[in-house]
Amino acid sequence: MAGTTPARQQKIGNGTIVAICLTFALGMLGMAYAAVPLYDLFCKVTGYGGTTQRVEQASSVILDRKIKVRFDSNTGPGLPWSFEPVQREIELKIGETVQVLYKARNNSSADATGQATFNVTPQAAGAYFNKVQCFCFTETTLKPGEEMEMPVVFFVDPAIVEPVETKDVHTITLSYTFFPHEKTKPVASAEMTDKEASKL
Repeated sequence: MAGTTPARQQKIGNGTIVAICLTFALGMLGMAYAAVPLYDLFCKVTGYGGTTQRVEQASSVILDRKIKVRFDSNTGPGLPWSFEPVQREIELKIGETVQVLYKARNNSSADATGQATFNVTPQAAGAYFNKVQCFCFTETTLKPGEEMEMPVVFFVDPAIVEPVETKDVHTITLSYTFFPHEKTKPVASAEMTDKEASKL
């Protein structure tokens, strides 16, 4: 039986390289799509980047040590709102559950919907800043001229006093930024619009 010729060996080698390159490219594309939700999940679980934690119930432990929490507010481009905390700063015991209020006002002549993003500084404190209730969990719609008070219920996890990087933290800043949020049309409504458009 004749052996494989050098030309045939080269074709097989080139085909293998092409297959490897395509597999690598597809793998990288898949990782790019997965990166954002995985990073978001990582931040929520670890508090990385100052991401706060969402919990269902209050802390059962309250320490005899106080910490200050400052409140910051920002509004992104394209959202015609005034947005600010009712209190700029409070002092609470570590582990104590408290409620604070932010207020927003729609300064435009049309309905406007916003969604708040948030973080805390120092970033290492994010894993210990626990929200029980927050307006940031859903989007908010305000009618023209409407003003609304929005609660945040939170506590600082007593475990914050244990790690080296957070045990000496005495002040935490909670910061929110409201951005415009476009409401999606219901599927039935979108289909109706397409049908109506086809009749024109």
